[in-house]
Amino acid sequence: MTSLILNEKMRENKFQGQYVIITPVKNEERSLPDLIQSVVNQTVKPVLWVIVDDGSTDHTPEIIKEAKEKHEWIQSIRLKGSVRDRGIHLASVIRKGIEFAYEYCEKMGIKFEYLGNIDADVVLENTYFEHLLKKFESNPKLGIASGELWLKEGDKAFRLELRYPDGGDILYRRECFENCGGIPLTVWNDSVLNAKAKLRGWEVRRFNDSKAYVIRRHCHAGRLWHEYIKEGKSSYILNYNLIYAILKGFKLSFKRPYYIGFAYLYGYLSSLILREEQINDEEIKYYYKFIRPREINCYYINMLKNKFKIKRRR
Repeated sequence: MTSLILNEKMRENKFQGQYVIITPVKNEERSLPDLIQSVVNQTVKPVLWVIVDDGSTDHTPEIIKEAKEKHEWIQSIRLKGSVRDRGIHLASVIRKGIEFAYEYCEKMGIKFEYLGNIDADVVLENTYFEHLLKKFESNPKLGIASGELWLKEGDKAFRLELRYPDGGDILYRRECFENCGGIPLTVWNDSVLNAKAKLRGWEVRRFNDSKAYVIRRHCHAGRLWHEYIKEGKSSYILNYNLIYAILKGFKLSFKRPYYIGFAYLYGYLSSLILREEQINDEEIKYYYKFIRPREINCYYINMLKNKFKIKRRR
């Protein structure tokens, strides 16, 4: 019965390429219902949504069960769980969800061309995936894409200045995803995949006509400080160029809250001094040390050129 419903759903979809999404969750009883509603309301729904429960101890399992009972295309797996982080463990949780999705689709005869990863604290515009699918189908070289990401706090929303897709609202072309070797078990797995995709000739883009909102009900100073220390350490692990890491730290120091730049530099420089172990991937280490700085240079040079052209026209 499930197979018939899913196959009928695929025939109704006006896009040739169907998509599957994965969402890792752990104690997300406050945010998960909003995400579920936003996915259910999508103008183009996924053929499969796998929610990976990483050992939740709140009401998250009950919320997932209720969603599965209402929608045949929602499935879930439950893991034993461990300490949640934004590094290797999270990558492992996502990978388990993707493995389940591949096996389930093969078993049920479901074909899909795109694969997404959506965080539990995100709410999507109703046309989010429809717009991204249009971008993919109009550009065969587009490998990874996201929409615009906004931080929503109460009644206010702030656009996050992100140049490339990240794991919270991302969609991969399946061919590109497999070409890059799938989810790597490392910190910043989304950044690693972006780099691998570009090195293999794929385009990696964010588009401002699709919007996703991160719902942050609370984010105290201590948490933010530690998050940016982790980001600094992650930059070192990926072999981020020292000069550009320092420049990034100074740039962050001019944004509120101003201490995040110092937290980032502390994370990077402490890892450098202690000579902590870096990623075991020479391709990625080369990219972040040599290629990424050139991309940054080109970005700012082009930005200055465009500003100069605008001034001349005036």
